[in-house]
Amino acid sequence: MKKGIIGKKIGMTQVFDEKGNAIPVTVIEAGPCTVVQKKTVENDGYDAVQLGFEEVKSQHLYKTTKGGKKRHNYLSAAEKGHFRKWVPSEDLPILKHLKEFRFEDCSTYECGAKVTADTFAAGEKVDVTGLTKGHGYTGAVKRWNQHTLCSTHGVGPIHREVGSMGPNSTPSRVYKNKHMAGQYGNEQVTILNLKVVKIDAERNLIAVKGAVPGAKDGIVFIRDSIKA
Repeated sequence: MKKGIIGKKIGMTQVFDEKGNAIPVTVIEAGPCTVVQKKTVENDGYDAVQLGFEEVKSQHLYKTTKGGKKRHNYLSAAEKGHFRKWVPSEDLPILKHLKEFRFEDCSTYECGAKVTADTFAAGEKVDVTGLTKGHGYTGAVKRWNQHTLCSTHGVGPIHREVGSMGPNSTPSRVYKNKHMAGQYGNEQVTILNLKVVKIDAERNLIAVKGAVPGAKDGIVFIRDSIKA
């Protein structure tokens, strides 16, 4: 990986190329990100750069406890000191989202430096990682796109159930990995080889061709494509 950045999904729109063809794009607010920490082989066993995104006041952060209640001002002295340790300046704000990137050359990044959208250029291929929309506990029809039962008399109120799970004599059990109801969505997905269509460095916007995982205002991670 040569470069990467943290961003926020704004939404989808379309742009037109020189031939007048409409190109569907996803607009991402990429950065500006701050280099919060540098990890080295001597201290940590590997080289990496930790970027921070989206300034926020500590009193606006919260942590959900086991009881489901939101406990405000959860940043401890050690957590607040994490930002001051690597960038000993009172001007460095608290950053809400942190992400490590293992770049090939981490020596070009210094703690406190800014990483902006102009790190990428139009025409490049990138990989975008995001958290898909969560649909909660869903049935097999919605989760696995299975067929429904016949909507005729005698079927009963089981049109969207999974149906038979297998023979009852041998092996007298349900096989593993059967398509059944369960949690749908809310998982990390990476879309490979998306083309960067346009860069707006003044507003820190990147337009990539196609769709990216997640809902609007969702956090995504952009890196240069590893399989281009």
